[in-house]
Amino acid sequence: MKITVGHTPDADDAFMFYGMLSGKIPSTHFDVIEVIDDIESLNRRARIGDLDVTAVSVHACASISGYTILRSGGSFGLGYGPIVVAQDNFDINDLPDSKIAIPGRMTSAYLLLQLMIGRFDYVEMDFTKIPAAVKDGIVDAGLVIHEGQISYAQHDIIKVLDTGEWWSKETGGLPVPLGINVIKTSLDYDTIRRFDRYFQESIKCGLANSQEAVKFAMKYGRGNTSELIDKFVKMYVNPVTVDMGDDGEKAIRRMFQMAKDADLVSEFDLEIAPHID
Repeated sequence: MKITVGHTPDADDAFMFYGMLSGKIPSTHFDVIEVIDDIESLNRRARIGDLDVTAVSVHACASISGYTILRSGGSFGLGYGPIVVAQDNFDINDLPDSKIAIPGRMTSAYLLLQLMIGRFDYVEMDFTKIPAAVKDGIVDAGLVIHEGQISYAQHDIIKVLDTGEWWSKETGGLPVPLGINVIKTSLDYDTIRRFDRYFQESIKCGLANSQEAVKFAMKYGRGNTSELIDKFVKMYVNPVTVDMGDDGEKAIRRMFQMAKDADLVSEFDLEIAPHID
């Protein structure tokens, strides 16, 4: 069957799809039609059910319906996550009253920072432009995702906090739920299970052929070195990516319960695919 699959132009996503899109892991069931878009656009597209399978921010699940969360392909930080950067004279106590650049209102990074410091003044911005905006004083601070969590120092700015460190302490060490992949619930049960296994095999293929998979992912390296991209990929393609397991599922549900308690999301009904055989 033809199936539309959306992912971001980011190295960790490309790494996960290496086996599938390179032909290393062929399928007799799926003819994958690749769709590439930035994460906030994919979040919006999921709200209208535009794609059969798509990457979304965990936060976006509060405003989409008709999709089931796959157990494979999640981006979970293990004691680390999106960071806040600022100029080196910044006082962390001023953060709640600062203007902060964010990579999108539906991103998990934005929800995490709200859970940590409460509601704040923000400006939405392309995530690649946030470090420069901080350096140039356009905003007081910036919420940085993707490889910017490693490369921010190139802009002569500093890290002032890590939302993942806060989350880990707050939840007793649960992984930090950031990005996931969802599939249309209207597809039958067997199709959902079969695609979840297929995606899992693609991720395992990337991990087993790391050098080749990183080379494949470098088309989305945005000018960074292969060493930096390799480090970034290994941060967010980890054992919880292969299968979120019980801890990953607990982390997602914990995030939404915390957000509901803080009146940051309304009612939510999360459907997660069954365990992969």
